[in-house]
Amino acid sequence: MTARPSPPDQMRLPLQRDLPEGAEGFVISDCNRPAHLALADWPNLIGGVMAISGPEGCGKSRLGQIWAERVGAVAPHGAEAALIDPLELEGRPVLLDDAMGVDDETLFHLINLAQAPGGALLLVSREPPSAWTAALPDLRSRLDAVRTVPVEAPDDAVLAAMLEARFAERGIRPAKDVIPYLLRRIDRSAAAAAAAVEQLDAVHRPVTRALAREVVEGADESADLFGRRSEDLP
Repeated sequence: MTARPSPPDQMRLPLQRDLPEGAEGFVISDCNRPAHLALADWPNLIGGVMAISGPEGCGKSRLGQIWAERVGAVAPHGAEAALIDPLELEGRPVLLDDAMGVDDETLFHLINLAQAPGGALLLVSREPPSAWTAALPDLRSRLDAVRTVPVEAPDDAVLAAMLEARFAERGIRPAKDVIPYLLRRIDRSAAAAAAAVEQLDAVHRPVTRALAREVVEGADESADLFGRRSEDLP
């Protein structure tokens, strides 16, 4: 009996698996190493207030989450901080993501609470606190004094890890030249990595460099999350 050949393009089932969410799943590279090192032993001994800032999709929120898990921080998001009784936060570390979205009075109280024994406040935002608008003079001086560590846009090592993680979530094994090809052509953000993998998966074909080129060129035409840089090779 002649064996029936397998179809060349098998449709993948939309299966996903959970990936590590803690520090073990986070890649440290030049773009985020200063912030990682600054948070590694903080708030031991010194406490107070620190900020990490950087562009959208650079991994700063993930760094903050890793820190919050390590120290057991309370973690309101943005304006949610105004809904928490300050007495519940006294003497505790606090992670405040989207910190620019917090009103002046709440932010002023949080900074003051961070000075109490056991307290600490990690601010996460796109812009450093020194660039925020503040109507309260006392808040302005405190924001200007906040130690801020930048997180840069993902470099090749971090962006490759983001792509690998998104492919793994969907059970996809791309050809070995796909990720190097995408690194030169997609925007440097977590959102762009996720969008690239989603669009490749949606085609329901083996993920090869040829397919990646089709998807990238199509996205270029529609002004999506992909962008060629002048130094890129074809």
